Amino acid sequence: MATITNENIPVFQTEVQVRPSGPPDQINLIQYDVSFSHIVGTSPSHSLLISTAGNTNNPFFHEACVFIPNHDELYITSNLLQATNSANFPTILISRVKLDRTPESNYVHSVHWQKLRPPQGIDMPKGGVNFDDGILFCAQGSPLAGTGGIYLMPRNAPPHPVVTNFHGRDFNSVNDIVMAKDGTLWFTDPCYGYDQEFRRKPKLPNQVYRYDPQNGNIRVVADGFGRPNGICFSPDETVLYITDSDLIHGDGHKDLTRPATIYAFDVIISSGAPFLANRRVFAYAAVGSPDGIKCDIYGNVYAGCGDGVEVWSSGGFLIGRILVPGGVSNFCFGQDGEMFLCSEQNLWRLQLGPTTKGALLGI
Repeated sequence: MATITNENIPVFQTEVQVRPSGPPDQINLIQYDVSFSHIVGTSPSHSLLISTAGNTNNPFFHEACVFIPNHDELYITSNLLQATNSANFPTILISRVKLDRTPESNYVHSVHWQKLRPPQGIDMPKGGVNFDDGILFCAQGSPLAGTGGIYLMPRNAPPHPVVTNFHGRDFNSVNDIVMAKDGTLWFTDPCYGYDQEFRRKPKLPNQVYRYDPQNGNIRVVADGFGRPNGICFSPDETVLYITDSDLIHGDGHKDLTRPATIYAFDVIISSGAPFLANRRVFAYAAVGSPDGIKCDIYGNVYAGCGDGVEVWSSGGFLIGRILVPGGVSNFCFGQDGEMFLCSEQNLWRLQLGPTTKGALLGI
């Protein structure tokens, strides 16, 4: 598909307010605790890298949001894109966004956006995580049996499957993934594909899994969720955070009595193996439902929600909110305090304090 270039991207100063909200057409920051000021820095700013508003209703900037530092690129998966033929199922595309920077300031002045059809095997891609110079993608699967799972997409080679079933039973629709320092993969598997009518009826509960590529061991590590969604570790990997977005079902139906909750688990070693223990409510989203989730190097927890990105201390206190028009589904940290925010038709860049770094890459 053709590459679209957006040049001379303007940068706007980002207003920081204590509690009240600001105009809905730009990014605003709300501070609840002084610790948020250390995250924000002295002169936060933001820019709208790409917007399809007014041109198309297609939500190209939805999930994954994986930053590849060595190539200064983002990989983002779309939300469902309706097929032009009503007889066909919806599709999901992958966006590759190449960033051009001003060396002295590190600001992104232009981007090159290319829409890619998912490679064979990566049916209906969703979340992803860095792996060497490539990406581990969550494939939700198709209506066919034997599809879906975790696939590795190297930068310059065809993708190949990593894990595609639980002892012969297809996953529901794998959603998000994180890789531990020991190389094991931890991922969520809600039933959104069935909700959205492109996946068969589930044959497994909505669960969280751990897979060890070294020996092929696949385990269920947590259950009892409505729809487990985002997943991330604390910087020292002693705590695992999982979002439950059961408030919003895949067909768009909302039930305000269902979880919009982040759960925390202690990672403990028992009988020589890791287990998740001491499940507890870490936080409940202020607006909407939590989706993608990340930690910074200090242990603060960030989640994409209906108002943008909500930020909690490691103790579960809401210390600030990054208000983004239309909310945020997923996001990632970039270089030296920058964040990239996916808001369906809009892709934003937010510059925070240079010492604010994501725990995943430490940059």
